[in-house]
Amino acid sequence: MKKELLKIPLIKALADKERYWKSAFLYRYRYKETIEKTFEQRCGYKLNLDNPKAYNEKIQYLKIHWHDDLAARCADKYEVRKYVEQSGYGDCLIPLIGLYKREKDIDFDSLPEKFALKATHGSGMNIICTDKRKLDRKSARKKIRIWLKQNYAYSSGERIYHGVQHRIICERLLENKDGSAPCDYKIYCFSGVPRCVMVASGRQAGKLCMDFFTPDWRRMPFKRHNPNSEIPPMKPEHLVDMLDMAAKLSAPFPHARIDLYYVNGKIYFGEITFFPATGMQPFDPFEYDLLFGSWLDLEKVKR
Repeated sequence: MKKELLKIPLIKALADKERYWKSAFLYRYRYKETIEKTFEQRCGYKLNLDNPKAYNEKIQYLKIHWHDDLAARCADKYEVRKYVEQSGYGDCLIPLIGLYKREKDIDFDSLPEKFALKATHGSGMNIICTDKRKLDRKSARKKIRIWLKQNYAYSSGERIYHGVQHRIICERLLENKDGSAPCDYKIYCFSGVPRCVMVASGRQAGKLCMDFFTPDWRRMPFKRHNPNSEIPPMKPEHLVDMLDMAAKLSAPFPHARIDLYYVNGKIYFGEITFFPATGMQPFDPFEYDLLFGSWLDLEKVKR
């Protein structure tokens, strides 16, 4: 019954709003306790912050103790473009169409037929438009108004987002030659060393699969949340260049996931993520939680 009710847009919007404000209260006033409780519910084991070993545990340690001004700038989906350009990869940036502080500043008539709208101050706040004629503009504006009022730091516990300006960017929509959505290559780097490449595919078709590979493209036999593909993704032609780019962009940080796209023979930068899945997504089997954790050296973390 509850699932059926949540299919009604108004009820879902109210439920999402209630969930956000509850989360915002808990993370603001009961920060550590909320992290510990949520972690155990999602990961299935108690969080050990005194002697963290697993990857998910160490991500919580970073969320609580680590701050870096450069990382805070790179968490901003607009400001990170400057860092990427300064690092020598300006030609890998997705062409920018617009930057908006208010939803009413967006002139949909002037936008191309296909585009992507993204909030600069959080995760999962995206509108992918493949045909402007079919876009529900009223609904899109309502979503954007809600996003601009939300502080992602309060809904995720990721304090790095506290100072990020609430804005919307519009980028050119990336597509393969056949019009399909490109694969998303998420490269897990530890102290500037790429250790794992996660390939996200099938997102637009509603069948998101996640496959994990070593840098030399050997499939890693584990899952996180989403299933593996029945047919493993092929190694991208310019994987070495993608790994080099990820290594350089992640070098200043103890851990960073560098998200890239490979479209029609060209590499594009997506974003930098410092707390993938907010550190609360189990590994199956658990031994890979420990393996990833062994790569994250907290001795290098400035508290």
